[in-house]
Amino acid sequence: MTQRVYQAWKGSNKFILGGRLIFGPDARSVPATVLLILVPVVLFCVFVARHLRHEFSSYNAGYAILVVAILFTIYVLILLSFTSARDPGIVPRNSHPPEEDLRYETTVSADGRETPSVQIPRTKEVMVNGITVRVKYCDTCMLYRPPRCSHCSICNNCVERFDHHCPWVGQCIGLRNYRYFFMFVASATLLCIYVFAISALYIKIIMDHQHGTVWMAMRESPWSVALMVYCFIALWFVGGLTGFHSYLISTNQTTYENFRYRPNNRTVAYNRGCVNNFMEVFCTKVKPSRNNFRAFVEEELPRVITLPTTNTTKESAEVEDEIGSRRQKVEDDLDIGDDLMNLSQRCNPAEGGNDQPHQTLDIDQAALGVAERAATIRTETRHGSWGRRSGSWDITADVANSKVRES
Repeated sequence: MTQRVYQAWKGSNKFILGGRLIFGPDARSVPATVLLILVPVVLFCVFVARHLRHEFSSYNAGYAILVVAILFTIYVLILLSFTSARDPGIVPRNSHPPEEDLRYETTVSADGRETPSVQIPRTKEVMVNGITVRVKYCDTCMLYRPPRCSHCSICNNCVERFDHHCPWVGQCIGLRNYRYFFMFVASATLLCIYVFAISALYIKIIMDHQHGTVWMAMRESPWSVALMVYCFIALWFVGGLTGFHSYLISTNQTTYENFRYRPNNRTVAYNRGCVNNFMEVFCTKVKPSRNNFRAFVEEELPRVITLPTTNTTKESAEVEDEIGSRRQKVEDDLDIGDDLMNLSQRCNPAEGGNDQPHQTLDIDQAALGVAERAATIRTETRHGSWGRRSGSWDITADVANSKVRES
């Protein structure tokens, strides 16, 4: 059965709704993040904003406090979903290394034999805005990473403009969701400030109505105090992230580059000025995903890499030449054997019927051995035994004991 891309995905991501939404392997943290946002807002609406509906009589401004809190919370949750449930900029893997970058090298063993091998350079230099930038080869994805791309060890994918992997949103932060991540963090910061400010305002109103001290007002509304403490602690996290990423955007850096590299040509190559850097993040069109997770997997035929000619092929050629010379020598022996056989037939005593005196002709033992071998070869060749090794034929007894005479 043909599988879809998300079903045969080699990364550590999790998919829902048939591959329409993609999360990281730690997607279980997303519901926890949602609760950290929803629970304080619900408490704020019930114990603080509800009591302020009639405090501002003009145009029912008290209702606006409640509506703003609800709408702003929905906006923050939408940004969270855009950040955690979409492709952050995953670079598709290759099924084989790039052939145009392969290098053929030869290694010499201890006995002097040369063995060919295929290697690929670990780095490659590319030009970015007129500056040379070195990119690395990824063994897992079998590709040269584009500039500012890095391999996430948690998601097991190469991500374009990799910033970091955020456990709170359960997703990598990269080229396609960095904008929404920053907007989510900044909006969460504003929501914390809003809840903190309105809670403090409610305590002030209680003090004015009761003409009491701040401690009396805090005892009157303990949930307001709890919300203020919670928002103050949260501001250290989301507010700090907002300030840090504002600095990164102004200098066109990523979190990975800021912690991994010192200021050098790598970071200078992307800095276009503060205004242009913010325009690049917020005012450019989000690039479409390189992956169609709902497409069907296409099977690729295996590729064969042809190694260059080495001394191994030379040795094979020498062996073939040696075999050819042996065959030529056997053919020469066969020709000599034919001549000696004809000579022995002419000198057979049964054919010599005249009364002239007979004279015995002694043939050299080496020549007779050649004749015997040739005769045997011819005989066994007719019987289809050429597959045996040279020199393994048996010599018949009548040939070995034959006498050649000449009258």
